[in-house]
Formats: sequence, C-alpha cells, structure tokens
Amino acid sequence: MYRFFEEYNEEVTEDLTNNFKQIINGLGEDPSREGILKTPERAAKAMQFLTQGYDADPVKILNDAMFSESYDEMVVVKDIEVYSLCEHHMLPFFGKAHIAYIPNGKIVGLSKLPRVVDVFARRLQVQERLTHDILECINNTLQPQGVAVVIEAQHMCMMMRGVQKQNSVTTTSGFRGQFKEIETRNEFLKLISSDLK
Repeated sequence: MYRFFEEYNEEVTEDLTNNFKQIINGLGEDPSREGILKTPERAAKAMQFLTQGYDADPVKILNDAMFSESYDEMVVVKDIEVYSLCEHHMLPFFGKAHIAYIPNGKIVGLSKLPRVVDVFARRLQVQERLTHDILECINNTLQPQGVAVVIEAQHMCMMMRGVQKQNSVTTTSGFRGQFKEIETRNEFLKLISSDLK
C-alpha cells in the first residue's frame, strides 16, 4: 500500500498559516468559512514543499554518485520536468530542462541531474538564474569537458496576469567548455529537438 508522508517544521508551518489567514482576510474572504478553514495550513505546507530546495545541497547530490569512467562522448538527459516559483510574483513557471555534459574521467548517476534541477527549481527563482545555477553546479562539480543546459518554460505571471499571453514560451540556455564550439552545440540542440526512442 502506498503511503505518502511529508515532514514540516511545526513553528514555520504555524507562522506561515497565520500569515496566509491574514492574506485571505485581506483579500475580502472569510478565513473561517468551511471551504477555506484549512486552506491557510495547506498553503503553508505547500509553500514549504515548493521551496524545499533551500535545504538541499546539489553538490553533495552529484558527489554521492560520481564514478570514474573513460567514456568521453556527450551524455544527454532531456525533457526533465521543471516546476518552480517566480520570485517576482510567487506564481508558478513550468516546462522542460535539457542537460548535456562531456565527461572528463568522471560520470554521474543519471538520476542525479534531474535531482539537481529540482534542488534549484524548488526555490524562488527567475528562469535565467535557474539555468545558470544548474549549469555552474554541474560544471564546477563534475569538471567535464563541457556542459550545456537549456530550459523551456511557461510562466503563469505572463499567462494569468500582466500581458496575459497564454502560448508564450521562454527559452534560456547556457554553455561551457566544448559546448562553446558551434559543432558540439548544434549536435546537442539537434539531439534535444529529435524524437529518438
């Protein structure tokens, strides 16, 4: 049987719950109404979950699964789901991250790359910094011959408010080492846009 368990700091939860009650009240809604009675606590726990990346160490994640290997061709993990909160409006942005690196004597467990994405995404972010943080963490920790990161995301702050452009997609990218060379970069971009199975 599947059991779902989340652990929260009780003091933080209580403080956030009180803050959300004030926000709900300030918006003109009754925080004691039946349908909203438990909303402040739920929102408090949701916010802690969505920002749990502050308590995680992405360098440790990579170091705990690094192995010596002579493989020196491109490794690509694409279509990594990304969910984050825009630091300007605290509204979600979501999409896909694509990561590649060329090993330099060390490889890392493939599941660790999506975990690194999650660590940085589970913070208040802007897409540009999220891309940079992932890129620099992998580059500095693995010290590969090259690393590339591309993120494609939709931002609720653009879709639900402001300009209200529902179909806009923001793409950010970063390249280090051999990916600065156009031929290597183009190979990566071709791989992440293909439907290889």
